[in-house]
Parts: sequence; C-alpha cells; structure tokens
Amino acid sequence: MANPAAARDAGAAPLPSKEDVAAGSDPRPSPSQTAASSSLEGGPAPSHEEAALSADAQLSSSTGDYLKTIWQLARDGSASTGDIARELGVTAPSVTGMLGKMNGLGLVRYQPYRGAELSPEGRREALRLVRRHRLLETFMITELGFGWEEVHAEAELMEHVVSDDFTERLAAHLGEPEFDPHGDPIPRADGSLPAAPDTPLAALRQGERFRVHRVLSQDREVLGYLESIGIEPGSELTLSLWEPGGHLLRLQLTVSRTGRGPSASAAAGSETELALSRELAAVVLGKVVDRKS
Repeated sequence: MANPAAARDAGAAPLPSKEDVAAGSDPRPSPSQTAASSSLEGGPAPSHEEAALSADAQLSSSTGDYLKTIWQLARDGSASTGDIARELGVTAPSVTGMLGKMNGLGLVRYQPYRGAELSPEGRREALRLVRRHRLLETFMITELGFGWEEVHAEAELMEHVVSDDFTERLAAHLGEPEFDPHGDPIPRADGSLPAAPDTPLAALRQGERFRVHRVLSQDREVLGYLESIGIEPGSELTLSLWEPGGHLLRLQLTVSRTGRGPSASAAAGSETELALSRELAAVVLGKVVDRKS
C-alpha cells in the first residue's frame, strides 16, 4: 500500500481527508489552478483554442484537407456541407461530424444547415498548407521535371510533413514565386495573396485576344489534354467564333514555343486552330489583352 507521506514528498497531490469531503473542499489543485501555476512558472496560460490544439498535438492531415477545401470553396465565406462532401469525396454525415470537431477546436464556425466558415486560426492554417502545397508543386515541376498533371497527389502527401522552416527555405530557393505552374497564387508567409487575373476564357467575345494565366483544375486528364493542345499559363488565344448553340469555341492559338498536339510542328509566332468546349474554357482563367480587328 502506498505511503501518503512518501507520495507528498514525491510531489503528488494529497488525498482529501474525510473532513475536506464533508466540507465540500479538496486540497488537490483543479485543472485551472494547475494551468495557472504552469503559467506563472513557464509563461502565459494557453487560450481555449491553443489548449484544444495542444490536446490534438498536431492537426491531422484530414483536418488540414478540410481547412484547405473550405478556403478553396468559400475563401472568407461559408461553405456548405454538400459542397465540402463532393469536393473531398466523402459522405455528408462524415463532413458534419468533422465540422463539429473542428468547431470545438476553434478552427471553423459551424452551424448545422448553414455550413462552415474558417475562424482566423483556421484561415491561417489553411493558407499555410496551401503555401506549402503550391511551393512543392512548383519545385517538382521546375526542378524535378514532373508534368503539371502529376504533382498534385505528391504535394498532398508532403504538405503535411514538411516544416515551416523547410517551406521558407524552399521559397527562397525558388526565388519567392508568386504563382505556381498552374497559375495558382501562392500565399505569402504573412497570409496575403498576390492579385491575379480571373476572367474565364468562356467569357471571351469574338475577336478578343486572351492571355492564359491559370487553369482551375487538378484533374490529370484535363491538365494533360490542355497542355497537349498548347493551353497553359502564358498561352495567347483569339476567339474566332462560337459555334451554334454556344457549346464550342473556335480559337486561334499563337504559338510561343515548340509544343505537343496541333502546335508541335508550328513555328513560334505562327497561329494554329483549335476547338474547346465551354466546360473546359470555364476552367481557363486569364485576361483580355487585345481586340483583333
């Protein structure tokens, strides 16, 4: 049987006496008293959110994926449960359960049937992960020779395990890029975002000239197809006509380099014809640079 005196000498809290119990008191420190004592000895007491995150040790990769998805869907607005479920390929009840947990951690503000929006802490974490992801994609494409359709899944795996120090060294090595090779803006270390043109190719009018800046897709087939016909950030296209019904664009691509597909054998500066569906044109963003006479 343990010796109470030895326990006290070892630093353990004394057990309450019968008199203490009868009086409704307990000489053992409460959790709040323990936190206060820790604060006096080692620094300020953690906030509610910090305590919750500390209990979780580190955010799981699935929690990080939810944060990124909410940010990508709604930025500073509210993302619906259904949209989150579709984007992540999970069931609505799974989303509801996870959002409840994240609400308790102080990462989102969640109300049933009204969706979830990121708290300031959740937004910081989402942008930190997006920054890592897009820098990793940039490194793999520019330094390791990956195709732009190959890097998303690899970056998804690595973004959860690299440190902030590694991320900042990688950014410095790459020259602090503002956009990744897909044209997606890379959040800065302070969480701000560079401005980017966002006119969809599908909004082009006949005769207008368009410079591609960004492709809003991570689908391997979509990215591979667009690259094969010469559509990627920096490409310039002129709308020749909309086909009857408005579902197909006829475009003139100005060849800037030797590529694949229809422009593979064309000289730089020449033009080649191609067609693109309205659906694919909607994921190609950029700006109108000229109106062809």
